[in-house]
Amino acid sequence: MRVKQARMVKDGRGKAPAGEGWFVLNARDASWYGNDLFGSATPFESRKNRFPQYGINIHVMLKGQPNCHYHGESDQEDFLVVSGRCRLLVEGREIKLGPWDFVHCPAWTDHVFVGLSKEPCVVVMAGGRKRRGGVRYPALPLAIKYRAGVRKATNDARVSYAGIPWGPVRAPAPFSRRRAAAKRGSRKRPAGSSARGRR
Repeated sequence: MRVKQARMVKDGRGKAPAGEGWFVLNARDASWYGNDLFGSATPFESRKNRFPQYGINIHVMLKGQPNCHYHGESDQEDFLVVSGRCRLLVEGREIKLGPWDFVHCPAWTDHVFVGLSKEPCVVVMAGGRKRRGGVRYPALPLAIKYRAGVRKATNDARVSYAGIPWGPVRAPAPFSRRRAAAKRGSRKRPAGSSARGRR
């Protein structure tokens, strides 16, 4: 049986698949969502057509930005730091992470990430999706210290994130098309100069 290619559609400020099927999508062209509190992320899917078996996203955090609220959920989650540095708050502990550090969280592992470096911290995040999955948001003083947790424990995501906007945003550095174009332009040698500087 052949699998059809998914059609790409405009979604927010980028592209997302319109339905089931295989596809190739560059992160720079994908739909990104975020806010000033939690940074920004692209899930490579549309909100109307989510991947049925697991979710995956690239999350970008600036210094001091958590990726979400400290939580644990009923599905396994895995994370890979690609660039930059961040703090991992996990089961009440604090661990500093850097490029290529991998984090495995079995179901119900309480965790959150907080940007630590001046440059953006880029983390690839993936997690299973059960039909009747659950989530909890413990009130942890350490998480509250980094603006990464709730002050009153809840098992409802709507309560945890009440009043916090999350909408379409431009692709952040290092995925911004403008940033990429500027880098390409900077590689061009200006007239009247050499590799060592001015003649």
